[in-house]
Amino acid sequence: MKKLTCTTIGMLLVFAVLAVASTDDNKLTKKERRQGWKLLFDGEVLDGWKTTGKAEGWAVEEGAIACTVKGGGYLYTVEEYENFSLSIDYKVAPGTNSGVFFRWSNLGDPVNTGIEMQVLDSHDKTEPDNHDDGAVYDILAPSKNMTKPAGEWNRAVLTCKDSLVTIAVNGEKVCEMDLNRWTEAHKNPDGSRNKFNLAYKDLPRKGHIGLQDHGGRVWFKNAKIKPLRVRYP
Repeated sequence: MKKLTCTTIGMLLVFAVLAVASTDDNKLTKKERRQGWKLLFDGEVLDGWKTTGKAEGWAVEEGAIACTVKGGGYLYTVEEYENFSLSIDYKVAPGTNSGVFFRWSNLGDPVNTGIEMQVLDSHDKTEPDNHDDGAVYDILAPSKNMTKPAGEWNRAVLTCKDSLVTIAVNGEKVCEMDLNRWTEAHKNPDGSRNKFNLAYKDLPRKGHIGLQDHGGRVWFKNAKIKPLRVRYP
């Protein structure tokens, strides 16, 4: 029987850690279950999701939702959500542009009836703007660039409580907004223009979660959501 060298033992330990990490993907801990989290994707099939485009445009690859760049359009949850925390991991191929949409109310018009967290290969951007990763697209720039290089996994947590929306990327809050401050179509509170036909304060506060095919390869995993109770005045 051959002796195990320190190098061999080290490699085996690394493989064991990686194996454990991979089995933890797309699963909930007991604590998360007690807190009310539920999975949106089990790592195997796209149950509970539909697409606005071609079915072959979205697939499951190695436990992740994958945009295959075959005309998939938007992948969206059949169920709609109002007040919630959404946690989702994502990674992009070099140069890829995508987005996570939420409170998307009209399936025929995601751009004007959903809010988009931009997903973009913008790791090297020193001063991110409202078109960079982690931004509320065309609305609010992230306070800092927390995005990892293309090919590495990021984690976003989006929280909606009535008019209040926050986005955290890789553990750091990067966007915080009150939708009620967006009182005019095509106009942000600072006077700058945006592309949207509705004032954000007038958007429905309930809708689908959506993932965007914008012509580049992008992957998502560990998608889970926790409905929140909000007391209205």
